[in-house]
Amino acid sequence: MKTVKIGILGFGTVGAGVAEGILKNGELMAQRTGVLPEIGKIADLDITTDRGIKIDPALLTTDAMSVIDDPEISIIVELIGGIQPAKQFVLRALNNGKAVVTANKALLAEAGRELFEASVKNNARLYFEASVGGGIPVLRALRDGLAGNQIKSMYGILNGTCNYILTRMEREALDFETVLADAQKLGYAETPPDLDIDGIDTAHKAVVLASLAYGAPVPMDAFTIAGIRGLSHREIEYADELGYRIKLLAVIRETEGEVEMRVEPSLVSKQHLLASVHDSFNAVFIEGDVVGSTLYYGRGAGRLPTASAVIGDIMDAALNRGGYCKWLLSRKSLPVRSAADVSIRCYLRMSLKDQPDVISKVAHVLGKNGISIASIIQKEQNAGEQVPVVFLTHKAKGKEFIAAMSEIETLDVVAGKPVRMAIEDFE
Repeated sequence: MKTVKIGILGFGTVGAGVAEGILKNGELMAQRTGVLPEIGKIADLDITTDRGIKIDPALLTTDAMSVIDDPEISIIVELIGGIQPAKQFVLRALNNGKAVVTANKALLAEAGRELFEASVKNNARLYFEASVGGGIPVLRALRDGLAGNQIKSMYGILNGTCNYILTRMEREALDFETVLADAQKLGYAETPPDLDIDGIDTAHKAVVLASLAYGAPVPMDAFTIAGIRGLSHREIEYADELGYRIKLLAVIRETEGEVEMRVEPSLVSKQHLLASVHDSFNAVFIEGDVVGSTLYYGRGAGRLPTASAVIGDIMDAALNRGGYCKWLLSRKSLPVRSAADVSIRCYLRMSLKDQPDVISKVAHVLGKNGISIASIIQKEQNAGEQVPVVFLTHKAKGKEFIAAMSEIETLDVVAGKPVRMAIEDFE
């Protein structure tokens, strides 16, 4: 039976999970594939802290380069995270002709083209299933199961922290800051939580999805990005009354040869499958031109779900399956549809003075900018107070909404900053 030695860089939560999975189920993997995975070395700056698994101390080192340059190790697993020194290590391994497995979505999003080019140049395979969706095999589905499809659209709930916060805000009628504090105590959210709640983490993963779906490295600036920071419970309550849930959604959609790419809080009908994705779970809804609609759902993060995806990549590398990056360089760039030219429906909520003709003034501005109103909901208030009014619109272009909202903010009948969120119809 063939034995393949693996070098693990990073012995944190996921690294320890990978080591645990290999030690626990290595023989099972060998029976299924004919290849026995064996841990050759593990590198980490901290090799003294107990990770809760029994590892031969002789396998531990603080010198990552000694692992990468070891001729007996053929697969390098990068689980350090961040850009540097992870990028340096991955490039060194690829230039050595070794297969690389990584879960580093930030690295792929920021330096994907350079990594893909190094992979092709050195005929070294690069695997990154765990970079998107934790234990959900969505990249493998794109690469293999949906290989015969042109991808028409992808919609992803890709950040468990944000989905957990939104779920609890809805279920328990709690405000954003209270749930965020709880999420940090429970370990769902980092301190500071910026990458999660500002949509950056979701965008990193969406970049990887778009690159794989359309065969070109997608830069981060191709995405318009908004997060859920400071989202009011009022919006969640109003959306609920209207038959929607608010989700932080990554939208990747091809329209007339251009690809629309955005990350933002969006209203999703309660009748849609994505509206039923709760707590820290992730899901990706993909439509292909042949298969139609498919859904990939599961744990989006965590020690063992992510480790499971990493181990799957390790076994693919051991069997020389997949990992080719030529497809990811098949196009120089994607034709990106500007957010200003994307047609969307919107939820608009504003506080208006309780006086005659106030709604007509807002409606006039919307109409002047080409925005048609589908419905208006006025929340009852005591006379003389500011009145919350919700407008649901028909489709209009992003630039028309931007112009209209800028003008509405200047109206003397409007108090505070209006709120605008996309309504996603999954067309």
